[in-house]
Amino acid sequence: MLKWIGRGLLALVAVVLVLGLVNRDRLERLWRVNTLFDEERIVANFTDMRGMFFAADMVLGDAPVTPLPEAPVGLPKTFSYGGETFVVADWLEANAAAALVVLKDGAIAHEAYFSGSAEDLRISWSVAKSFLSVLLGTVVERGEITSLDDPVTQYAPELVGSAYEGATVRDVAHMASGVAFNEDYFDFDSDINRMGRVLALGGSMDEFAAALEVRDRPPGQFWQYVSIDTHVLSMVIRGATGRSVVELMAERVMTPLGLEADPYYLTDGFGTAFVLGGLNLRTRDYARFGLMVMDGGVIDGRHIVSNDWILDSTRATAPSIAPDYFPDFDPATGYGLQWWVPPNPEPGEVYGIGVYDQFIYVNPGRGVVVALNSANRDFADDGVQDRQIAFFRAIAAHLSP
Repeated sequence: MLKWIGRGLLALVAVVLVLGLVNRDRLERLWRVNTLFDEERIVANFTDMRGMFFAADMVLGDAPVTPLPEAPVGLPKTFSYGGETFVVADWLEANAAAALVVLKDGAIAHEAYFSGSAEDLRISWSVAKSFLSVLLGTVVERGEITSLDDPVTQYAPELVGSAYEGATVRDVAHMASGVAFNEDYFDFDSDINRMGRVLALGGSMDEFAAALEVRDRPPGQFWQYVSIDTHVLSMVIRGATGRSVVELMAERVMTPLGLEADPYYLTDGFGTAFVLGGLNLRTRDYARFGLMVMDGGVIDGRHIVSNDWILDSTRATAPSIAPDYFPDFDPATGYGLQWWVPPNPEPGEVYGIGVYDQFIYVNPGRGVVVALNSANRDFADDGVQDRQIAFFRAIAAHLSP
């Protein structure tokens, strides 16, 4: 009997060891994701996202690197907001800035790296949404999507029966789907964090979106920031074109941008791009994207998307904010088609933003683009986003008084 028990225990140990080896990558990935934002790890993690998630390289076609000549100008020493004055150097340090590139009329006016180097590929987080907006514009211009007022289920039938049934492409692009979604990054059980675990463990983002069944309100009624809406846009784009976002983004946006380094997308376990936050580029290449937007969809003579789409997508056309959503949110801040518009904007002034303070700020009237990558663990504190915009506006005014 003892001999058989011994053999059984050996067999059990062998099974456990085999399962451990088989699942080692998944367990390591989950551990790294759970420590992604730890204070001692966050800076390095944001330049090494492949170590935590599945990823897909973008294969770029032939295009020369878009030149960014250097015309150095110092930053302003201070900026003001809400009656307070902030020292720029102190502000950048306090908000864990990692890389900053400022363009004035297409030339590098200021460039600084506070961690890592210019060669690092840095995570976009939700700045990636604004890239998808440009890709959506190319799909609409080619007639692959007939109208933004088409229902999303026309192109993504797997959403029939979900909370997205009845929403239009425009509703979703405006973040006005009405879908109930908890976006609290500090709540372990929030929808956004459940989605992150699906991504890290190789689940399906499409299945996650299709499984959402609850609405807060009818589609198109109010604006409420719902990150999974952007994934639904990617389902629409893939359904309309029959191609992956990784391929389309590489072909239609990244190649003609003339990037310095091949970017990559984080993906789910099925190779589907994490479009709502998974782009990884050099900071200079984020600035090139902003330059293209500032110049109306053209860069270095190469057309990417029409000026009409740039103008339409970067205007504050989304519905008003939901009355029960973010009571401290400034209602003067506008939203377009996956772009943010600051209060009292100058002509064409717009920005993309990602958590932990990733920004692309565009001010066409002053010829200024700012690309900022950060690892700011206090990004959600009251007033941080508004002060960042005040900082960018101070830079723009300093360079174009």
